[in-house]
Amino acid sequence: MKNIRRNGIIAGGNWIVDYVKMIDVYPGEEALANINAVGISNGGAPYSVLKAISKLEMDIPLAGIGRVGDDESGQYILDDCAVLGIDTAQLRSIPGDNTSYTDVMTVAGTGKRTFFHFRGANSSLTISDFDFQSTRAAIFHLGYLLLLDQLDTVNSHGISEAAQVLASAREAGMLTSVDIVSEQSDRYGTIIPSALPFIDILFINEFEAQRLTGEPLSLAENGPDPHCLRNIADKIIEMGAAGWVIIHFPQGVIALHKDQTFFSQPGIRMPSNLIKGTVGAGDAFAAGVLAGFHENYPVDQALELGVCVAAASLTDSSASLGIKRLSDCLSFRDNYGFSDWIKRSTCFQ
Repeated sequence: MKNIRRNGIIAGGNWIVDYVKMIDVYPGEEALANINAVGISNGGAPYSVLKAISKLEMDIPLAGIGRVGDDESGQYILDDCAVLGIDTAQLRSIPGDNTSYTDVMTVAGTGKRTFFHFRGANSSLTISDFDFQSTRAAIFHLGYLLLLDQLDTVNSHGISEAAQVLASAREAGMLTSVDIVSEQSDRYGTIIPSALPFIDILFINEFEAQRLTGEPLSLAENGPDPHCLRNIADKIIEMGAAGWVIIHFPQGVIALHKDQTFFSQPGIRMPSNLIKGTVGAGDAFAAGVLAGFHENYPVDQALELGVCVAAASLTDSSASLGIKRLSDCLSFRDNYGFSDWIKRSTCFQ
């Protein structure tokens, strides 16, 4: 399968329905908050990334791998994928199981989110669900590590099931990418490292990167200290990452390759009145970058597309409804420009 002409993106992992609830304030225990609006949308790495790419209208073949329940939420996912043109041949409906869902509590005034998650059918996703011999996709995206019970299992040799899945994808001739969930735990160091040698593009935010490496992150005047970010990326490369380490955060992104090629990209300078929520912004960013990689964009242009798609996602409280076609996403760059994160940070070099 390595010698075939590859085209398209296939994504596997957490297929989730998000119930986005806009609240006036996040309460303490035993206190009350008002829910002012409720919406339903896509959630989870494969669903959100594939939907975002579909909405860009870049004519990239798309396919999903995973498990849903034989319930109303599972049918919602399958029906939505049909509308979006996402191939669901490897997205199985499991009799008697329930589809994973998340209650996303979003504070209207700040856009800050808190997640209450039901793992459902995703918890039983395993190596046997992934058939890389029947796909001609060029890129395989997997997420989220730390939220896939079976794939996060580590064997007696210290190798996770996710690492074995990624190794199979690379052996089949695909570029691999991975996203991680922001978990408050000490599991990063036991589950993630064995997968790193099989990851060509690692998407990770600043919180997850600190958890994985144990390295502290100091702040500059206008966001994370870029010198510290690069040091953390270097640490992940030293841990065995096979290609690009891409660390994203609200003010921008850095990307470091294991050959020490380095890029930085500020985020869009978004007017606060346009920001309705941050649900799915990380997946939207990944979607833009992966679409750029698929279309052979230079890496700096792929990162720029990523922050533009992420900016578009901020205009709606759901994960993907704010995302429009490619030209509309790029208009955020033209209309609002980039943040001054790099310019105002003095220790970048």
